[in-house]
Amino acid sequence: MSCPNGHYICDSCHGEDTFDLIYDMSICSEGINPFVIANEIIDKTKLPMLGCEHAWVAAGALIAAIRNEKTIRITDEDIKEALNRTKKQAIGAYCGLTGICGIAPAIGSVYSVILGAACPKDTETSKTMFVVSKVIEDISKQAGPCCCKNFVYTALETACRYSQEYLGGTLDTSYNYTCMDSHRHPHGCRKEKCRYYNI
Repeated sequence: MSCPNGHYICDSCHGEDTFDLIYDMSICSEGINPFVIANEIIDKTKLPMLGCEHAWVAAGALIAAIRNEKTIRITDEDIKEALNRTKKQAIGAYCGLTGICGIAPAIGSVYSVILGAACPKDTETSKTMFVVSKVIEDISKQAGPCCCKNFVYTALETACRYSQEYLGGTLDTSYNYTCMDSHRHPHGCRKEKCRYYNI
């Protein structure tokens, strides 16, 4: 990854301080609405318009809301594990290079940690893969150009749609998000094509 001046920033160092901040905010969050948690994290961490940090936000907000709901026991270490798994797959520009936005495996990491998905497992892995496939399908409809902030909220909507059935518990999904960052998009905002655009 390089800045506009051509300076190289390795993926290990990119957003290192932000990663720790997102983890801290996730474990200290309150409430069972992942959209509210995500929005608070985005606002307080001053994220760039685009960037893999948004995948950490999605994972942190979702698993924090599930923990706060208390049907499932989730530890600080579980949250860190979900974020670390996300960090391994949410790498700069991979949405264009591989066709997989890092926010999709972010949701997968949460489901995987909670369900205990692994190669030898059956339904745990199948459910996780199914939800990730739906996240990819839904955010693919929001591309052109890609927008990390749109993808966070779209992915959370999809993740919450299956959370009660696959994970148990009921999350609060009542949230009317309106984007205030469209002017910052370096590739040009989709405007009216985006469900979160502030008209």
